[in-house]
This record gives sequence, C-alpha cells and structure tokens, in this order.
Amino acid sequence: MGRRQSVGDISYGLVIGTLALLAVTIIVAPVIIVLLTSFTNGQAIKFPPQGLSLRWYEQLFDASKSGQIHKTAGNSLIIAAWSTGIGVVLGTMATLGLARNRARLARVADGFFMSPLVLPGMTFGLAALVYFSLLGFRPSINLMIAGHLIVTMPFILRTTSASLSQLDPALLDSSQSLGASWFYTLRRVTLPLIAPGIAAGAFLAFMASIDNVPVSLFLSNARTDTLPIRMWGMMESTLDVRVAAVSGVLITAAFLLMLVMEWTVGITRRMRD
Repeated sequence: MGRRQSVGDISYGLVIGTLALLAVTIIVAPVIIVLLTSFTNGQAIKFPPQGLSLRWYEQLFDASKSGQIHKTAGNSLIIAAWSTGIGVVLGTMATLGLARNRARLARVADGFFMSPLVLPGMTFGLAALVYFSLLGFRPSINLMIAGHLIVTMPFILRTTSASLSQLDPALLDSSQSLGASWFYTLRRVTLPLIAPGIAAGAFLAFMASIDNVPVSLFLSNARTDTLPIRMWGMMESTLDVRVAAVSGVLITAAFLLMLVMEWTVGITRRMRD
C-alpha cells in the first residue's frame, strides 16, 4: 500500500505546479499574442486584433513591398549559415582536443571558449567593433560572421563534448587494436557516434545567430543589416504590422525545425546533457 501524502507534500506540489504554470504562461503568452496580432486587419499593431486577415503576410512575401526585409533576411541566413558551418568544424576539432585532456591548460582553454555565454552581448559587440577598427577593418559581412562565430560556437562545443563524454573508450581502443589509423577511427567511429551532438549544437548556433542583435548592431553597416536590426528599426519608426508577420514566420520556422531536430537527434536530451 502506497504511502499517504502529507500536507507538506501536497502543498509543495501545489506551489511547484503553480510556479511551473506561471512560467509557461509568461513564456507562451507573448508568442500567442504576437501570432494573433500578425493576422490583424488593422493598420497598427494592436491586441486583440481588429478582424482576421492574411494581408500583412501577403505584403511580407511581396518583393516589391518588402524587398528590404527580404534582403536583410538573406544577410541573416548567409551569416548564420557560414558562422554555423565554420563553428561546426572548429568546435568539433576543439572538443576532440579538449574532451579527454586532463591538463590544467585544457580546462582553462575550455573555460575561455565557453566565456561568450556569460559575457554581455552589448559589451562583446562594442569590444569587437573597437578591436576590428584598431586593426583597420570596416563593418562587413565577413566581420559579422566572425563575431557570430565567437558567440555561437560555445553551443556546438557544449553539445559535442556532451556526446563525446558518453562515447565508450573501448570502441576507440578496439578500432586501434585492429590496426585502424586515428583518422579512420575518427571518420568511421567517433564522428558518426557524436554526430547527433554536433547536429544539436549546429541547430542551436544557427538559431542564436539568426536572433542575434548586439553583435550585428555594432558590426553591420547600411548594406549588411540583418533581419533583427531591420525589425527593430521598423518597430521604432512606424510600428509596422509586418514586424508581427515576420515574427510569425520565425516562430513557425523555429517550431518546425525544433520538431525535426527532436525527431532526428533528440535535441532536448542533448541540451540536458
């Protein structure tokens, strides 16, 4: 017979349940409000929406009316794709070099690589602008890729190192004992087994790059604006309802990508690890 729950257990469950419900409401409610607002028939961002319509999505996908938005979205995708691709290569190499290294220098290097996660974005953006200016570089797509690479690579490092820590060393020893070279072992044993962790980190890095404002704000110019900066400007100037439509597209795309990643590599478990 199961133990009867005490008053304290019931109270604890109610408190935790209430806090969890409150947290979910705070996170989900703004998303729902933005999605509903994007379908408004009115001329301004207002909730509840004045009638339902797809007019703002039609304007958003119309190149003649939203060409600048399309251009900044393309810049964001280019920067995110390059920074993620380079980050996967460098992050995987760094993880392979640091994961099983117990030297003090390796721990220092690991902390150094993870430091962008705790460094304020605005601080890093300003520091990167000053540093690159001293070197004689001007804001450009290439500088933005470098800046995004620094702030997003820790995601790849963390998920890849988590996957590598779960890899049984006996598999590597067996491969070497059978005469396989280190490169063959890396290509046929190590990389296939840690691929889900790499994919999860790449997904997180890509989404963080798409959504990044501080680094893009300092390292961009008029021709290399990204989508978040464009949305920010539209909100400050005209409160254009297309901002809500863009948000709706981003939310939907992120949700679908999240489902794909959860189904293929179990991204939730990778983030917990």
